[in-house]
Amino acid sequence: MSEDIRKIPRHVAIILDGNGRWAKKRMLPRNAGHAAGSKNVEKICKAAWDMGIEYLTMYAFSTENWSRPQKEVDALMKLLYQYLSDCLKTSKKNNMKVKVIGDITRLAPDLQEKIKELEEYSAVNTGLHFQVALNYGGRDEITRAVRTLAQEVKTGNRNVEQIDEDLISSYLDTKGIPDPDLLIRTSGEQRLSNYLLWQLAYAEFYFTDVLWPDFGKADLERAVEFYGSRDRRFGGV
Repeated sequence: MSEDIRKIPRHVAIILDGNGRWAKKRMLPRNAGHAAGSKNVEKICKAAWDMGIEYLTMYAFSTENWSRPQKEVDALMKLLYQYLSDCLKTSKKNNMKVKVIGDITRLAPDLQEKIKELEEYSAVNTGLHFQVALNYGGRDEITRAVRTLAQEVKTGNRNVEQIDEDLISSYLDTKGIPDPDLLIRTSGEQRLSNYLLWQLAYAEFYFTDVLWPDFGKADLERAVEFYGSRDRRFGGV
């Protein structure tokens, strides 16, 4: 990356897309693509931190992914469990603080326990803040937040007049995490797919044809260069 780049996004969100196509190009089963994509996560986490990125959020499993063939979903759940287990070691090695966002109540009990263990284990780390979106959907997140807030208004713990953007943000899964500055989506698709709908209101969007398992440090640098070249203005000024 050129030395004259000064603007580094504080928070980068990534939609990991293209695992299936990566496998198909190599005449491999889809699960092989998911496994290759999983292995790529640590490399990008390390590259992001080395570049000065403080927060990284990756879309691992969406609320819509349950509609995939059951065999593929089962394989993804096994892969996620193995990844979270491995992440206990990598979080310590790379000093990462890991947090899972999404509605984990639909996940298997052993997976929920592994998430809790990983979050508690990595809570003291001071490096990259790494968020993994599991059973996550932007609309679902906002719906859950509104339900909780509505219940508090109903019981008298909140007044309607108190509700503003900051309060709503505090009920989201990303409470305490700054909104993303840059969204990256791999594999050539150009849509949000129900990802961080509230949080991405002012983010820059970067789309690349590179499939996620092939997305490397140089590709991340190109995305950050794109971000650095943008004249970010707010409020129409």
